[in-house]
Amino acid sequence: METKNVDSPDPRKLLDFVASEGVRVQYKRRSTVFSQGDPADSVFYILKGKVKLTVISKEGKEAIVALLDSGSFFGEGCLAGQPRPMAGAAAVSDCLLLSVGKKAIMRLVQEQPEFSSLFVSFLLARNIRYEEDLVDQLFNSSERRLARILLLLSHFGKEGKPEKIVPKISQEDLAQMVGTTRARVNHFMNKFRTLGFIEYGRGLEVHRSLLSVVLHD
Repeated sequence: METKNVDSPDPRKLLDFVASEGVRVQYKRRSTVFSQGDPADSVFYILKGKVKLTVISKEGKEAIVALLDSGSFFGEGCLAGQPRPMAGAAAVSDCLLLSVGKKAIMRLVQEQPEFSSLFVSFLLARNIRYEEDLVDQLFNSSERRLARILLLLSHFGKEGKPEKIVPKISQEDLAQMVGTTRARVNHFMNKFRTLGFIEYGRGLEVHRSLLSVVLHD
């Protein structure tokens, strides 16, 4: 049976509902929004910037599980009774976030059917993305995974043109997202640049040709 992806709703529509319910908070680049052990009592909406979600093992090993853009929610685990977040959140760039309390979000879900529908659509679309990430991690090579991540980070496909990845993301962060070493990421990045798939100027630009790495059997 053929399945149809759930389209993520326009983030501006969701913002219309939560704008008056939350508090705007600014975070500097690399600052912590919350840690794994903190109380889970708020949902966050990214007004501007990028946020990474990371998990730290008991041995102290860190892994990036998601890199979120403006228009994204995170921290919604508290709505399902999660007492503490499974992942920590940190600002990848200077960020402006909207912090909305759990009770306010629950009230909107119960009293505003349109918001409830939009919010569920957003969560379903993101869940599909996480499933795609998991399949990519399980079955694809490190080189393919890096190519896919670069294409996603550059929002490739909006107009078929290369876009700069802003803010600059470190190779160490890319290595955590791919699940390999920084040395391997550096090797593949140099290879991609030599082949003309990416180029460095005032920022990193990703070209359509990088799709050949993802689509190649």
